[in-house]
Amino acid sequence: MASRIFTVPNQLTFLRLGFLPFFIISIHYHRYGVALAILIVAGLTDGLDGILARSLNQRTALGAYLDPIADKLLLSSSVVILALNRKITWWLATLVLSRDVLLLTAAAVILVVGGYRPFPPSIYGKATTSLQILLVFAVVLLAVTNWPWLQQVRNIIGYLVAGFTVFSGFHYCFSVARRMYEQQS
Repeated sequence: MASRIFTVPNQLTFLRLGFLPFFIISIHYHRYGVALAILIVAGLTDGLDGILARSLNQRTALGAYLDPIADKLLLSSSVVILALNRKITWWLATLVLSRDVLLLTAAAVILVVGGYRPFPPSIYGKATTSLQILLVFAVVLLAVTNWPWLQQVRNIIGYLVAGFTVFSGFHYCFSVARRMYEQQS
C-alpha cells in the first residue's frame, strides 16, 4: 500500500506542496526573482509528475486528488499574496477565489446529497486554470523584469482570466446540475 502512496509522481506533488510556503514568503518579502524560480520549478514538477504517472504506470487515487489540490493551493495563495502586494487587483482575486469556493461548495453538496460522483473538469475549467497560471507567471515575471510591453500582456491576461473564471464557474454549475438531473431521471 505504501508503495502506491510514495510513487515518484506523488513525491513530486508533495515537493510542489512543500514549495508553497517558500513561494508565499518570497512574494511577501518582494523577492520576486526567488518566487519566479520557485514558480518555474513548481511548473516543471507539475508537468513531470503527470508524464511519470503515465509512463511508469504509477497513477494513483491519491495522485488524482493531490495534484489538483496542489495546483489550486498554489494558485489561490498566489492570487491572495499578489493582491495583498498590489500586484493584481482585488476584484480579480475575489473572482478567482469565489469561483474556487463555489466549486468546492458544489462538490461538497454533491458528496453529501448524492455520494461520490466524478465530475471531471471541462475544457473551460482547464483553460481557466491555464490562464490563471499564466497570469501569476506574468505578474511575477513583470515584477522581476519590469518590461513595459509585459504590462499590457498582463492586463489582457487578467481580463481573460476574469471572463473565463466567470464563464467556467457558471458552465460547471449548469453541467453538474444537468448531469445530476439526468442521473436521477
